[in-house]
Amino acid sequence: MITIILHIIIFSYCSAIFALIYGFIKVNTFEYIGLTPKTNFSIIIPFRNEAENLPVLLESLSKLNYPVEFFEVILVDDESEEKFIIPSLKFKVSVVNNVRFSNSPKKDAIGTAMQIVNWDWIITTDADCTVNTNWLLSLDNYIQLHDVAMIAGAVTYDCNNSFLHHFQQLDLASLQGATIGSFGIDKAFMCNGANFAYTKSFFKKLNGFEGNDKIASGDDIFLLQKAIAQLPEKVHYLKSKNNIVLTKPLNNWKSLFYQRVRWASKTSSYQSTFGKGLGLLVFGGNLCLVLGISFCVFGLVSFPNIFLLFLLKLIVDTVLIYKANHFLNKSKISYLILSSLFYPFFSTGVALYSLLGKYEWKGRKF
Repeated sequence: MITIILHIIIFSYCSAIFALIYGFIKVNTFEYIGLTPKTNFSIIIPFRNEAENLPVLLESLSKLNYPVEFFEVILVDDESEEKFIIPSLKFKVSVVNNVRFSNSPKKDAIGTAMQIVNWDWIITTDADCTVNTNWLLSLDNYIQLHDVAMIAGAVTYDCNNSFLHHFQQLDLASLQGATIGSFGIDKAFMCNGANFAYTKSFFKKLNGFEGNDKIASGDDIFLLQKAIAQLPEKVHYLKSKNNIVLTKPLNNWKSLFYQRVRWASKTSSYQSTFGKGLGLLVFGGNLCLVLGISFCVFGLVSFPNIFLLFLLKLIVDTVLIYKANHFLNKSKISYLILSSLFYPFFSTGVALYSLLGKYEWKGRKF
């Protein structure tokens, strides 16, 4: 009976991942940047103690292939210990202090910036990111050619050769693959706030973050799910190499664990039934392998059965990861087998710990 249950869960998991792979293939790439720029953008960047990273991000923004009079940058300081001094730049950039009114610093930061933006199209990104030279141009061209009010984009890591960094890259590739795949099967439920664009008018129409401002994170996912529930035809994914944002991986396991706990803690509050169901399947698939090994040790399940389940999961995961990783950076996949062996234990630990609702981030406890 135990063996049958484990097989049912893993086969259900594999079916869901195959659906996402199909969806990933369905989403067409868009690399056209031949139109004359017309769209004005307000780029909102919440930050806290990012004096080391912000100059790098601003430098990448200064290299954008886009008219400087067509975009502005608003940095929202969330109680940094040191005041950030803006360097001399050709484009308009301002720093404002975050006005706190909820349990979510980042949502408050975006809400604060919304009061002073000059343009309707808003883009959010993070202080530890760098952007592609054609980042805004690809967005502008897509907007000109499509009737759209919200656009999700890709994010990837700038990794070194350590196992920790490649583990994060494989994990992020699977998340990005699932994100794009869900758009392809019309079940979009996830995006990344480091590369997320929408109009201010659409934000107001959705009543912003109202209804989920008690949850510390989720400025991106909850807003996306609101939009999908009300006007799905206005929400698109821009699958373009010109639009990929590069971010930094974390450099220690504790920070990574808390980051993933922060991400996982949002799942129970999803508006998307598909998102909740997929979250449960992912948890179930990883828990099956963790428990299966224990059952194997105590003789309740045979080793060939556990090996078969692991192999099935590895195959479907690898296909999704390979496709996503090829789109994101074309770098060689490293530590795949080792990561696949370790991931079920890591993921299960994150999911169970997230039920406590406690984690640390940016020097704060939530």
